[in-house]
Parts: sequence; structure tokens; C-alpha cells
Amino acid sequence: MGPQVDPVTSAETPPAKADVVIVGGGIIGLSTALFLARRGLFVVVSEKGDFVGEQSSRNWGWVRRMGRDPRELPLIVESMRIWDDMNMLVGADVGFRRTGILYLCDQEDDVAHHVDWLTRAGDFAFDTRLVRGAELADLLPGAARNWHAALYTASDGRAEPQKAASAIARAAAADGAVLMANCAVRDIETTNGRVSAVLTEHGRIDCHTVVVAGGVWSTKLLRRLNVRLPQLGVRASVLRTSPVSGGPDGAAWCKDFAYRKRLDGGYTIADGSQNRHDIGADSFRYFADFVPMMRQEWGSFSLGLPSPLTVDIKGETEFERMRTLDPAPLNHRLTQTFSDLQKAFPIFRGAKVEQSWAGMIDATPDAIPVISKVQSLPGLVIATGFSGHGFGIGPGAGKLAADLVTGDAPLVDPTAFRYERFIDGTRPKPTTGV
Repeated sequence: MGPQVDPVTSAETPPAKADVVIVGGGIIGLSTALFLARRGLFVVVSEKGDFVGEQSSRNWGWVRRMGRDPRELPLIVESMRIWDDMNMLVGADVGFRRTGILYLCDQEDDVAHHVDWLTRAGDFAFDTRLVRGAELADLLPGAARNWHAALYTASDGRAEPQKAASAIARAAAADGAVLMANCAVRDIETTNGRVSAVLTEHGRIDCHTVVVAGGVWSTKLLRRLNVRLPQLGVRASVLRTSPVSGGPDGAAWCKDFAYRKRLDGGYTIADGSQNRHDIGADSFRYFADFVPMMRQEWGSFSLGLPSPLTVDIKGETEFERMRTLDPAPLNHRLTQTFSDLQKAFPIFRGAKVEQSWAGMIDATPDAIPVISKVQSLPGLVIATGFSGHGFGIGPGAGKLAADLVTGDAPLVDPTAFRYERFIDGTRPKPTTGV
């Protein structure tokens, strides 16, 4: 069971017609809906389960620029500006605080890796810098060990996944967007070579544009249109603790653990070095696409069989048979991670594990998202494949997707995020930031 999310009210029945239908009720789709609604378009967001039920509420809650792929840096800069104004934009406290993030280094080789990122980031490095010694110790209250150094960005921050996307949803609804929970899109219809409608389990909605922002589900829906999108799910496990007094205020990553202070005083804890890919049909279908990524990241993921999932066998499509993707957390990994954290920070020894969960990250072969029109099918826009970076970049990605829908000047140059890179012979070039 995932974490409890602030509620979002759903409409009872979908309209017969809309300007835009957005498939997927996570932070990307909801941000897109908000910016489109504020431009006067009539938008429907169709979510097969509960809003914010999957990865948008299950992630770490980091809002970071540091360590990102250089191709994402212009977009995260714009997204951070939106986060700064988010409380006013949505009329609620989403927990965004610029409390800083640290990448902790055990040895000089780790430092060299981060210095390489600083070089690649160029002007986008902003305030990111290396810290050592007493300055680093001051940033790690309660720590019982010393790290060799750290890459530090004071302007990076954190927000609350269980609050943020829900607040964005409510703001979109207040501006006229229609939010439909438990309303799976079964198919996308076309007329004369362009998008003309979606067929939901509750009826047909005529529209001129569809934005597919369904996370790991996007590939399955696009396949019905013969649109090939190589994307695989990566299972990431997380736990949260009871409040801890006197602990570090921001967030940090090292090879043994990652932490982020929560608005409630507790911490979100994860193993930042190991995730799981559950082998399925798409693993073989897209194997060749992911070979460069596997070679580069071989030590940071494991392979396994899919975890047991709750399935509603009454549904007519796979989108209805599995309303919420709720994989089991890798509790043995979380137990070791929490133990490692407590050794490094004895202040956590009195904390209780309040809950653990897992989410499914939508990963692409080059680890950057698709935010793009599909040239072969007018009216189709894709916003998926955020590869574990979607929460922080979500508001900016939603605004960029809205720009592509309306034809307004794009927030940033969208070329790096084009869909066609996966079908035009471009070789995927994944990079690592951490």
C-alpha cells in the first residue's frame, strides 16, 4: 500500500467533448492540465485509478538541479522557478523548501566524478560546489562519521509528494479542468490521420489533442496506436520514519542510503544505489534499446520477477484490471539501508519505521524524458519516461507540454526530449549525475 495522499475530488461523469484529454493523473499530467486550463482550454484528466496513486506520491520528494543530465538542466531551472511560486500558484503549502542537497563522497575518485559533472553543467552549475571538513560537518548535524567531501547545492530543495500533485489537481479543477478518477482510457481514436477522441470505460470524449502522461503505462497505451516507445519500469523502495529531532534539515545521498527531511519532521529514506527491474515481455521487446544503459549502470540495478499485485479481474482492459500499480517494497534492502543510516547518524536510532512502499519508475534508454509531439500523428503529445527525475521537474515539464499543445513559445528548447529520437536511428546516450 502506498502512502496516504491528500484527496482529490473526481467528477462523476466525463463530458462528451473537450479540447484536450490528458491520460494520467500524476504530477506531469496534472501540471499540464493546470497550465492549459489557465490558458482557457477545456481539459479532461482521465486517470484509471486514484489521482497521484503511483510514482508521483511514492518518490523521494527531491527537487534538485545538481547531478542532472545536462540536457535536463534548462528545464529544471525553469521548474525550480515554478516551485518557488507553487504555494501561491495552487493556494496550498506543498512543502517546498530550498534546504540544500548533498552528494557525499567516500574517496577522491567520487570527487572526480562530481567535478566532471560540474564541468559538464557549465553555467548551469550555479551555486553547486565542493565542501569538505568543518563546513561539511556543519551540514550534517548528528553524524557520527566523516565523509571525504561532498558536492553541495544550497539552492536545491525538497517538497511533499503526497501533497504537491494533489494541490496542483485541485488548482486545475478550480480553473475548469474536469478530473476523472477510476476512468481508464481504453483507446485513442483517429480520424483522417489525426487524433479525434479517446474511448474511456465511461464513454467517448471527442477532442483534438491527447497528452499521454501515464508513466510506465504510457508504452502500453501508445502501442495500441502503433507508436513504439521503449520504456521499462524500475521498482524503487522507500520508507518513512517518525519525527526525528535535531537531524539534518535537507537531503543527502551516499552509496549506502539517501534521506530527505519531511514536512512532518520525519524522514524519507531510500537505498540510492540499487533498484529492481522486474522482467516482463517489454524487457525482451526493448532489450536492444537498453543495452547502453545496462552496460553503464550494471551495478546499480538487479533483476527479478514481478511482485504480486492486486488485480481486478472484472476489468475489460489491462488498465482497468490494475487500477493502481502497487509493487512490494524490497524490505530486506530497506532494513539494511536504515541500519546503515543509523550507524552514520545515531540520532535516527530512536526513530520508528512508520511505513514502507515501492513505486515504479518509468525509465527510457537515455534516462531523459519524452516531452514531445508525435510527428506521424497530429494531436498526440507524449510526456513520460522521466526516469526517476519527474517529481522535481514535473511543473516545468507540464508547462512545456502545455506549450506544445497550444503552439506557444516553448518554455525551453524541446529538441532533446523529442519522441523521434527513438525511431530515427539516434543512439541513446545515457549519462549519470550521481
